[in-house]
Amino acid sequence: MNASTKPAPTGKSASQEIDAIIKEAGDWRGKKLSQLRTLIKKADPAVVEEVKWKKPSRPMGVPVWSHDGIICVADTLKNAVRLTFPKGAQVRDPKKLFNTRLDSNTVRAIDFHEDDTVDEAALKALILDAVRLNTSKDRKR
Repeated sequence: MNASTKPAPTGKSASQEIDAIIKEAGDWRGKKLSQLRTLIKKADPAVVEEVKWKKPSRPMGVPVWSHDGIICVADTLKNAVRLTFPKGAQVRDPKKLFNTRLDSNTVRAIDFHEDDTVDEAALKALILDAVRLNTSKDRKR
């Protein structure tokens, strides 16, 4: 195997690593993360799944979805599953899904709790707007 096709250090693909993160959660958070992952991939079939930021406090890393830049990052918290949009302050959110990190100049996030219903159409619109920001020709870096 040459260096350009070297697998992740675990020998697993990013998709397999995210499967393991979902399984590790083991409860409603894993189910919610799986549901959100499916919606993200459905909203943007060209999305790239990655796992980033592996460290001792989070050895499995964090699921990341990208399309010409990061769209969103998932995190399983004690009482929620959080989707963080690094450019969320620029994303149109007419349905007011963003419910945390609202004071940030750049980032916005959504905390999903155990019994929360996911507004699939509104989440899809957020994802597509984040993709639009990443792929627009005149975007600011």
